[in-house]
Amino acid sequence: MLIHYKCPNCGDDMAFDSASGKLTCQSCGRNDSVEDFSEEFISTRFSDDEAKEYVCNNCGAAVITDADTSATSCSFCGAAVVLADRVSGNLAPDKVIPFKISKEEAIQAFKKWCKNGRLTPKGFMSADRIKGITGIYVPFWLYDLHSVADVTAKATKVSSYTRGDYIYTETKYYDVRRKIDLTFNKVPVDASEKMNDELMDKLEPYDYSSLKDFKTPYLAGYLAEKYNYNNKDLFPRVKSKVSSYIDKYIQSTIGGYSSVQYIEKNVDTNETKAHYVLLPVWMVYYDYDKQEHTFAMNGVNGKVVGRPPLSFAKVSAWFGGIAAATFVAAKLITVMVGGDIW
Repeated sequence: MLIHYKCPNCGDDMAFDSASGKLTCQSCGRNDSVEDFSEEFISTRFSDDEAKEYVCNNCGAAVITDADTSATSCSFCGAAVVLADRVSGNLAPDKVIPFKISKEEAIQAFKKWCKNGRLTPKGFMSADRIKGITGIYVPFWLYDLHSVADVTAKATKVSSYTRGDYIYTETKYYDVRRKIDLTFNKVPVDASEKMNDELMDKLEPYDYSSLKDFKTPYLAGYLAEKYNYNNKDLFPRVKSKVSSYIDKYIQSTIGGYSSVQYIEKNVDTNETKAHYVLLPVWMVYYDYDKQEHTFAMNGVNGKVVGRPPLSFAKVSAWFGGIAAATFVAAKLITVMVGGDIW
């Protein structure tokens, strides 16, 4: 089933506007609340199965998608459409964070980010080779987790003191035991097979106070993906993701010792709840030096992640500057202790 939002005033297409947070008609300027939009103006067309071909209600053209797409636009008339059968039933998200940065704002934020690259080539910093920018709702699982850590360790405290002509070293040995109870809320893991996991991880944090109950109008005008992996599939990954935080917390509870040797560390992490959500991401495709570079931007706060090209001349100059500064510092120290300067 395709869902298409028509303007009650003029009948033209409506799409979600990140600035106002409402469905907006580009022709007459009408704005409607997502929650209150009348079903009378929602055009739908049903499909018998998970076919990759749908029919646009606006112009009758075929809308071709892959099996993972849940929102797109008609390539002929540009109408924003939502593939409702791919965001319903067990594929229906629990929550969504709507886009807060428009396409124009995303372009300007990306250009500013490019110009701040101290070690990138000058041609890249000009930020005038944006090949494309696409707003995508990426499927994520947000996990609530409960972890219990049982730790035993051997620790020492070493102290020294002087008596007469002798220096004494005293070592005290301790048996350490910790039983730690930890709770994690809303730990995100992307559930799309297409998305680069490293990029998606680095887009954090999202403002989870902006989560809203899922409604299909939020997707109008953007692309959206449905999940490829369920919460059970991704549990090992989220468990690995929190393990470093658990280790750091354990270390923070065992302080004041000269040395700590862990004898046993048992950590049991369980899922208490998993929420299927869609999070907003601008994907930026940049053409530089005959190569396409892909970057991702948090659709709420404008944070950009990716690997820009490096200028070898700038990198060499940077390392040369560090080496020169180190050499000068060493010479100054030499002078201060009675040596001479070059």
